[in-house]
Amino acid sequence: MAVVMQKLKGKVAIVTGGASGIGEATVRLFAEHGARAVVIADIQDEKGRAVAESIPLQVCSYVHCDVSDENQVKGLVDWTVKKYGQLDIMFSNAGTVGNSGQKVLDLDLSEFDRVIRVNARGMAACVKHAARAMVEQGGRGSIICTGSVGASKGAAWRTDYTMSKHAVLGLVTSASRQLGKYGIRVNSISPSAVMTPLMSSAEAETSMKVLKMYGPLTSLKGITLTVKHLADAVLFLASDDSAFVNGHDLLVDGGLLHLPDPMSSL
Repeated sequence: MAVVMQKLKGKVAIVTGGASGIGEATVRLFAEHGARAVVIADIQDEKGRAVAESIPLQVCSYVHCDVSDENQVKGLVDWTVKKYGQLDIMFSNAGTVGNSGQKVLDLDLSEFDRVIRVNARGMAACVKHAARAMVEQGGRGSIICTGSVGASKGAAWRTDYTMSKHAVLGLVTSASRQLGKYGIRVNSISPSAVMTPLMSSAEAETSMKVLKMYGPLTSLKGITLTVKHLADAVLFLASDDSAFVNGHDLLVDGGLLHLPDPMSSL
């Protein structure tokens, strides 16, 4: 049996949106790579507890946290530091998509507010409070945010979602410049379409159509994006393998950005 190099040995991490999808895959990979503790933060309590309990050696804990509520985010970080004595990694991954196409001419601003509250405001709260904890413990740490290829090019729909992911890039570039003096690195991953519970719950028929369109339009053939690929990218940014990487948006899209927008015909 192959021996796994433990890239996160002794580290303490928080993964928001850790109960399913990209977050769950990352939680499991962090534990596999020797993290001393991984705190799963989510609003899916039953799923979150089940993931924590399924990982051996009691490495994982579950904390209910709605990232759109800054007090809950602060409470999550404070609880983690109090219980484990430190915070080394924050994977700010929790997010949402709109429940409609959200094209500009028919933009539902109440739905827009909901998406921005989670994807932009919630992301900012996670970065803020994780960074404060890292500074208080003497500096150093890695913060990773989940972006989207939609942040690097426009989209033919989901205007609110696209705007929220542009905000994530602005947060990462600004925070990386401000926090670098403390030895805190801030980066992001930007996936193209990948089937997760979040993706499948939002306009299922259209989401499946998008997934089928993305494959032929990537320059990398013979492989389909999975949550494992994304978790591997997060591990790279969380570990010392990326010790001199800061303010970077890591595209995990199979070369999609070099091709026409697959959603332009929707």
